[in-house]
Parts: sequence; structure tokens; C-alpha cells
Amino acid sequence: MNLLTRILGALLAAALFAGVALAQDAAPASERDKVGYLKGLDAGRAIGPGLQDLDEAAFVRGMENAMAGGSPLVPEQEARSVLRTLMASIGARASGKPAVVVDRTKAGLVVGGNMGQTLANLRGEFDMPMFLRGLHDGANARITPALSAVEIERVRTALAARVQAAGVTARATEHAAALERERVFLEGNRTQQGVFVTPSGLQYKVLQQGNGIRPRPGQQVRVNYLGALLDGTKFDSSYDRGQPALFSLGDLIPGWTEGLGLMPVGAKYRFWIPSRLGYGETGSPPAIPRDATLVFDVELLGVE
Repeated sequence: MNLLTRILGALLAAALFAGVALAQDAAPASERDKVGYLKGLDAGRAIGPGLQDLDEAAFVRGMENAMAGGSPLVPEQEARSVLRTLMASIGARASGKPAVVVDRTKAGLVVGGNMGQTLANLRGEFDMPMFLRGLHDGANARITPALSAVEIERVRTALAARVQAAGVTARATEHAAALERERVFLEGNRTQQGVFVTPSGLQYKVLQQGNGIRPRPGQQVRVNYLGALLDGTKFDSSYDRGQPALFSLGDLIPGWTEGLGLMPVGAKYRFWIPSRLGYGETGSPPAIPRDATLVFDVELLGVE
């Protein structure tokens, strides 16, 4: 029974991939089916004649794995080689040259994986059978799409609006969660011995006291520093570069401008900078994520 089930499953997958599934002559009716068909159509047009070089089951597996956030099923270096062979096969067919042998399973896994990555944010918006029907239709230029150009554009516009709205909602949720994590940390950190808090919410600790002048607005400061996230991930360090940095006091994030104004030359402070005094909701990609609370050890070497 298990063997029979596997055989029937393979035959069904092949039928779907080849575009001959049950009720395929009918135009997609529901919005979900239309989205699946549209994205499949786009994918088929992108893959084009390379579709015949892909194993259907491997393509579906690679795509579903990528959409679920799984690690690539084919190592990156090998995947590049597979894609080069695939392109050579397509070129050979187009020019009438001898056929190029393609590992159809690996090609399916690689192309399916790449496709799944591009569609990961649409997970849950469509079902695979209708996507595969669109994939087949899009790869065959002789087939008239089951949706009109006007309907395709409408579905595309409506989908983009839904995705944008979902993204805004998800971002608002992430932002609120990040601010709550920051609040909890700073509330606990301010009770630690030697930690001071300014009216803005900047927290600092004197690691080494200095006896020089304090910088004023408009001046330049020469500093050594190390910047990290709360989890300890280091994102910048003048120490690693082997030389101090020179900054204009007015060109820095608010947390730095305020903190350096507290320091005499020769001092070394540790700053805990709330996200609103750092890079805020946008962060500073790729090193500093959105809503990041920053930790800096800063040594003020001079004022110019």
C-alpha cells in the first residue's frame, strides 16, 4: 500500500507539473487560485525552455523547502555549477548543438529553491497545484494564459496591496516588541552599580576618568571605540582598524553627541544608547538592525 501510494503521488505530481491536472481547462476562480496561477505564470516565463530540464518533484521540494525557511538543499558552489550546466543545455537546444546532460534532480532543487526564496513572503497566499499550472502555461509561449491581461493586472495590484498591508502590520508588531525588550533591559541596567541615566534616557558608566577639556558643539573629537549590540555582537571598532577615528560632534547619532559632551579628554565611558538616540526604526543595515539598543565603549583621546 505504501509503495502504491508513493507511485500515485509521483504520478499526480508529474501531472500537475506538466499542466494536465484535473479541471485544468477551467479558468482559476477564487482569488487564491488566481494568485497561484499568476505567480506560476511569472515563474514559468522566467524559467522558459529550462523547465524541461527540471525534475518536477525536486522542483516542488526545493521550492517548498525555501518558502519554509529551510537551508539550501544543494550547496552554493555546487548550485552555481548546476545553473551553468542548465544554461548550457538551454543554449544548446536553441542553437541545435549536441545536448548537454543536466542532473534534473539537482537542477529542480536549485531552481525550485531560488523560486521559493523569491516567493517566501507569499507563503500561505496560494496553493501549489495552481502555481504549477501557471508555471507550465508561462513556460510555453504558445499557450494563451487562463487569465486575461486585465485580470492579471488586477490580481497583481490587489496582491501587492495585501502584502504591503501585512508588512506594515508585522513591522508595527516587531517594533512594539523591540521597544518592550529595550525597556525591560534599560530598567534593569539602570540599577547596576556605577550606571548613570541622563534625562534623555542615555545610560553611561565611567570606566576611566579623564582630566582634560570637554568637547563643545561644532568641535571635532578623536576617539577610540567599540560598538556592539545587546547580545554582544560587535559591529564596529576603531581598535580593530588600528587607529583612532575623527568625528565632528554634530555629525553623530544623538546618543554619541550627548555622551561625548559629558566626557573630559582622557576618559573612557560605556554608553547604553536607546534606539531612539541611535539609528531608530530604520537601523543601519547590514550591521545594525532596526530598533537596536547600542552599547559603546568610547575613549576620548582629544578635541580639535
